[in-house]
Amino acid sequence: MLKILVSNSMIPTLRQTPAEAEIVSHQLLLRAGLIRKSAAGIYSYLPLGYKVIKKISDIVRQEMDQFGGQELILPIIQPAELWMETGRWNVYGDEMFRLKDRHQRDFCLGPTHEEIITDLVRGDVSSYKQLPLLLYQIQNKYRDERRPRFGLMRGREFIMKDLYSFDKDEEGLAESYDKMFKAYVNVFNRCGLDFRHVEADSGAIGGSTTHEFMAMAETGEATIVYCKDCDYAANIEKAPCDPPEPIGDKEYGKLELVSTPNVHTIDALVNYLKIPAQQTVKTLMYQADENLIGVMVRGDRELNEVKLKNILNCVTLEMANPQIIREQLGVEVGFLGPVNLEIKIYADYEVANMVNMVVGGNRTDYHFINTNIGRDFTINQAADLRMIEGEDLCPKCSNSLLMAQGIEVGQVFKLGTKYSEKLNCKFLDESGKEQIMVMGCYGIGVSRTMAAVIEQNSDENGISWPISIAPYQAIIIPVNSKEEQLRITSQKIYRTLKELGVEVILDDRNERAGVKFKDADLIGYPIRITVGSKTLADDNVEIKFRRTGEEYFIKTSHVGEWTMNKIKEELNRLKAVHFIK
Repeated sequence: MLKILVSNSMIPTLRQTPAEAEIVSHQLLLRAGLIRKSAAGIYSYLPLGYKVIKKISDIVRQEMDQFGGQELILPIIQPAELWMETGRWNVYGDEMFRLKDRHQRDFCLGPTHEEIITDLVRGDVSSYKQLPLLLYQIQNKYRDERRPRFGLMRGREFIMKDLYSFDKDEEGLAESYDKMFKAYVNVFNRCGLDFRHVEADSGAIGGSTTHEFMAMAETGEATIVYCKDCDYAANIEKAPCDPPEPIGDKEYGKLELVSTPNVHTIDALVNYLKIPAQQTVKTLMYQADENLIGVMVRGDRELNEVKLKNILNCVTLEMANPQIIREQLGVEVGFLGPVNLEIKIYADYEVANMVNMVVGGNRTDYHFINTNIGRDFTINQAADLRMIEGEDLCPKCSNSLLMAQGIEVGQVFKLGTKYSEKLNCKFLDESGKEQIMVMGCYGIGVSRTMAAVIEQNSDENGISWPISIAPYQAIIIPVNSKEEQLRITSQKIYRTLKELGVEVILDDRNERAGVKFKDADLIGYPIRITVGSKTLADDNVEIKFRRTGEEYFIKTSHVGEWTMNKIKEELNRLKAVHFIK
């Protein structure tokens, strides 16, 4: 029997935390010898790390297959022509890795695969009898992130499962969406994550309905709001803000231009004029495609750029360059206001309902007080443009909302006919009439899931892997590898566990016991079996369970049975519902 030994395994653990690693998962992935950086946002997966990736992938495959998914593999290098057919070649922007072949033909490294899977299906599926289809792959994706960070959380190359559904109609899409929703709950339960599903914005993928699956973690880049009294939860980019109650009779004050020297921020304005922030309004300038626009939100609020982009239906949206503002409007940023501003102005509902607001004077070091819409300036549209906050009320039950941070590990979309219509992906129905296929797409970040699990399952000593995705379920540590009896007993236990199907590794290194224990805790093996002289004198070994810290003394003849029972107990625990309703 070939033994899996620590001494001949590539497990380069680190005692010190690399300076580049900001969050726990990044630190421990590097320290435990699971990954190594090749370039910014690009990592090599070392043997232990890849074992975890394969286990997560196997869980994903089992759940996709259970609900009718068929696995395939699509090309990473995609021709530009397909993206041009859908109009996304230019929309996707700078995140797309673009390249040319020797004949100067344009290609990209796949950031996603809607175009190429739809092209495949339109060429080989023509009848309603072949539908529905659920096709998926697990493959590397490529996105040229502006700021790769947090290790596997935001990389330029990452491992993803993407499944695409093709149905005859909206009813069929609803069934496929429901299947994938259930499959995702199963996947993340089995991986040991505590998570929520939340309403989300569809972004560049598009579609009518989408939900994100968020692993709850303080280090998460996404902020969600949720209601403790009902099942409402949403990404703050998606969460709507109800318009305020209309004000009754309005008494307009006299519009005045007042001096506010060196007052560039809302906080400075509030302190200088001795007014509440709720009375102030900030006017922000954005470049929406080729157009310069103004956007107004209350001074103490944050603009939601996703909502703004959706309302404008623009391809690109970014804050206007201060130099352009100076050249076109002749004013410094910080003193912009809507009065006499000859560009389109969009205002949040709150601003549209305000009276006697304080705004920038469109003149450096000046602000207007007692400014009112209609009398002093006009707006082109009032809309929900602000970011929701914890003090806002639930749009579903009107009770208080709470806020939390999360890591997006999966997302499901109802695409409808966005891609199938543009790519002419059709089928013949029962009457022989051509119909457009109705699509959905469903993604899981496999590598990101590994990092999210560590964020939730770690302590000051290292990782604590759920037993379902641990690189090895158990490690055997002889306290002194030079003592023959300890070595013989360790090897005997190893053979017993292997014969029972336990994934086990033996730490045969000629190292102090403390070093072995530290590495075992750092890497996060769920079960640690220690063979020492004192316990062996009573024919016992010490077994420590990493997740709880519980220690047991088990007869050597019972180690195999005890370990198998513990593994089954843990796997059953992980099948229970973990997601937070």
